[in-house]
Amino acid sequence: MVLYRTVVCRRTLEEPSPLRLHLTSLGREYALAFGERGASVIVNDLGGDIKGGGKSSAAADKVVEEIKAKGGKAVANYDSVEDGEKLIQTALDTFGRIDVSPSSYLFLYRILRDRSFARTSDLDWDLIHRVHLRGSFLVTRAAWNHMKNQKFGRIIMTSSAAGIYGNFGQANYSAAKLGLLGLANTLAIEGKKYNIHCNTIAPTAGSRLTQTVMPPDLLDSLKAEYVAPLVLWLCHEECKENGSLFEVGAGWIGKLRWERTLGKIVRHKNQNMSPEDVRDKWDQICDFTDATKPANIQESLQSLVEVLSKVDDGEGILANPTSAMASTGSGINPTEAVGKVLPQMTFTYTHMHCILYALGVGMSTKDPDQLKFLYEGHDDFSCLPTFGVIPAQSSMLEGGLSSVPGLSFDPTRLLHGEQYLELYKPLPTSGTLTSKASIADILDKGSGAVILLDVHTYSNQELVCYNQFSVFIVGAGGFGGKRSSDKAVSTVPAPNRAPDAVVEDETSRDQAALYRLSGDWNPLHINPSFAAMGGFKAPILHGLCSFGFAARHVLKQYAGNDVSRFKSIKVRFVKPVLPGQRLQTEMWKEGNRIHLLCKVKETGAVVLSGAYIDLHAAPGASAGGLQSDLVFAEIGRRIKDLGAELVKKVNGIFGWEITKGGKINNKRSFIPVTIDLKTGNGALHKGPYTGKADVTFIVADEDFMEVVMGKLNPQKAFFAGKLKVRGNIMMSQKLEMILKDYAKL
Repeated sequence: MVLYRTVVCRRTLEEPSPLRLHLTSLGREYALAFGERGASVIVNDLGGDIKGGGKSSAAADKVVEEIKAKGGKAVANYDSVEDGEKLIQTALDTFGRIDVSPSSYLFLYRILRDRSFARTSDLDWDLIHRVHLRGSFLVTRAAWNHMKNQKFGRIIMTSSAAGIYGNFGQANYSAAKLGLLGLANTLAIEGKKYNIHCNTIAPTAGSRLTQTVMPPDLLDSLKAEYVAPLVLWLCHEECKENGSLFEVGAGWIGKLRWERTLGKIVRHKNQNMSPEDVRDKWDQICDFTDATKPANIQESLQSLVEVLSKVDDGEGILANPTSAMASTGSGINPTEAVGKVLPQMTFTYTHMHCILYALGVGMSTKDPDQLKFLYEGHDDFSCLPTFGVIPAQSSMLEGGLSSVPGLSFDPTRLLHGEQYLELYKPLPTSGTLTSKASIADILDKGSGAVILLDVHTYSNQELVCYNQFSVFIVGAGGFGGKRSSDKAVSTVPAPNRAPDAVVEDETSRDQAALYRLSGDWNPLHINPSFAAMGGFKAPILHGLCSFGFAARHVLKQYAGNDVSRFKSIKVRFVKPVLPGQRLQTEMWKEGNRIHLLCKVKETGAVVLSGAYIDLHAAPGASAGGLQSDLVFAEIGRRIKDLGAELVKKVNGIFGWEITKGGKINNKRSFIPVTIDLKTGNGALHKGPYTGKADVTFIVADEDFMEVVMGKLNPQKAFFAGKLKVRGNIMMSQKLEMILKDYAKL
């Protein structure tokens, strides 16, 4: 990475007291590292001892000379941090711009005036705050508008473990350093739309300030060069990190975040709240079980809004936000609810609904390949496969769930967690569909309840598609239920390698307004005021809209927009998308399964995870002409019926290399078949498989059938050279569960 521009590496404060500091070892290391990477560096240092005495330009000049000696560009500056405008002006006059403003420590200098709190004087307090907090404010303010105008800037605030955790004798220093974190968090919010990112580091590194209190071997392990790489990465234009806090030292880097207990409501409506109320609930107030991790002020305040609603409803002290009763009134009762069937739903639609849905998930006439989904007169007019969620979604959206006995909850607490859709035939472009929904299972996740809603959709009594909605009811957990279910269609992590294909697509500012016309009328996606109540700065895109975007990316990339090849899709919804942001879908092909990960291009935030799409084999791509096709087809049906159970029992991947012509070394007729009973609900793949099988059997098609018919003993085939085994041969003992009655390999 060489994409650095103008960087200020700097030090301290001058008036009104004679406070002078030397560039610290960290500041020097940053300056040299930025210089080596091609940045133009302003080295600011007044020079002085650790208490602020003395003055010298030698330190800054020496660093400038070192940078220039290595072919870099640098200039010294000796102004005080209270003259931040002069420091920044030096950068502008010399290099024409300011890109990286590493405050407090990248403008690097530092002083300590350690005293126990009782002995801390006004001067001790003021000097530390003027250097570390006010100094960072002044220099950052001087650079801010220049960064805004050029739509780019990177700011690093340097806090300290003393600021994060406190430390004896450093009340002044701790307060200033934690103040920097608050400043950085606000700058990250205000600067985000201008591409100005602000992060905070809390480094541990040896320096002149610590050489008198640390042994030499420890100082050697805490070199400043072990901190600089983090700073350079956070300042790089490719780094999207913003508003984060990192501890770093000795070659280790860790990210910190806030954690908060679920808490406890300790007052009744229209009643005074007493210290005794607090005392009696203290253990629950301090219980970090199922703790939340608020990332912004909206998430923090959202909990208080929920508290107010509970108090207004008269729940008061008796209300426990971690229990089902707190959020549902009569609570969650799996025994009563599981297996219950919802009222049957009918959905009548025309070609107009198919076209409107296609537009809602980003299709455009700008791409000629998409016209078949947008023009009813097209010779191959088709309905997008993911339209299959539309006739089924009303069971979740129209209050049907909360009407089921044993499922009393506040619908506003419902979140869409995961989605599975499987098609049994291409969707018709018009007609009337009938959907039958039932409660497949209910899980207790502690902080909430997960409801698995199965919906089967029929056309003229023929099954067309199956949906499984996995919905999370916030605050409805704690009823003592199970945490997992074999009825849930599982997500599958993407392979640990570079994606095979990446597709980017831009959502329009009106994407949510357009998608909602397909039936999801939630005002969260259109009304700014309603979105703000939910903690969002603007209306967000529907999760199923992102789902549709990603699915059509895969359909085009790997199926040529042939809807007959679409079999199923599974996704987990992670974070929302703002209309107008770009979606990036990363894809990995493993046989007929396409793993996918969908992100927001601008922020890198993951939108869909654990996702995959299963495709039917392309016409002509099957292992045609093999007698063993029938056997594997039957095995495939067995996996479809018992997949989850088999995965749990077997936990293995089996490969076959089936050859023609009676010889197992006939590579020209080599046909791979893979049975995956390790991931998801299991799958049978024909054709190349990019994963790794636990055990692979190499056998001629004719000999395979001899074994199946019981005419050839597998052991004799092995010793006769007609059957070869590669990998973990002991895994073959588990094959009986999937091959009995069909094959004996």
